[in-house]
Amino acid sequence: MPRAVAERGDVVPVLAEVFRSHGFDGASLAVITEHTGLGKGSLYNFFPRGKDEMAEAVLDEVDAWFQTAVHLPLRGSEPAAARLERMFDEVETYFRPGRRICLFGAFALGLERDRFADRVRAYFTDWVDSLAGALADAGHGRQSRPLAEEVVAGIQGALVLARALDDPDSFTRILTRLRRSVGDPNESRA
Repeated sequence: MPRAVAERGDVVPVLAEVFRSHGFDGASLAVITEHTGLGKGSLYNFFPRGKDEMAEAVLDEVDAWFQTAVHLPLRGSEPAAARLERMFDEVETYFRPGRRICLFGAFALGLERDRFADRVRAYFTDWVDSLAGALADAGHGRQSRPLAEEVVAGIQGALVLARALDDPDSFTRILTRLRRSVGDPNESRA
């Protein structure tokens, strides 16, 4: 059933879920109007450039959340272990233990990739850079960047696997292993 929306800001979270469930190409105007409860005229009033502008607004909102909840804290002044733990907690909450796909990841893989390439690249580069900084602060030295790439790729892969297997618990299990992988580099791992 469509939700009642009155302002542009109200539409963006609904659009995010439409893009998550239907993909960019599958999110036709008919599907979007059905889910938002808005007519085409209202949608074009909010988003004069159409579906591209809708997707940009969604990516803006997702990126803003990640900047606030993940990237800025990773660059913060708390102890590195606390920053890393917070990132994993925020990511797990955001992705609803494997039940919510990453829109930037989906846009990286779909036909819309070229259209949003700069945005997608910036999102993942920022995440890897932020995480690598926290890992360096945690004592991982030259392994900080490769480990950051591995962790971000692991999170994205865990989302895909959880969805493919219809097993949200696999996301949580993989995230637990990734958490351990960023622990104190001076401790032996069993």
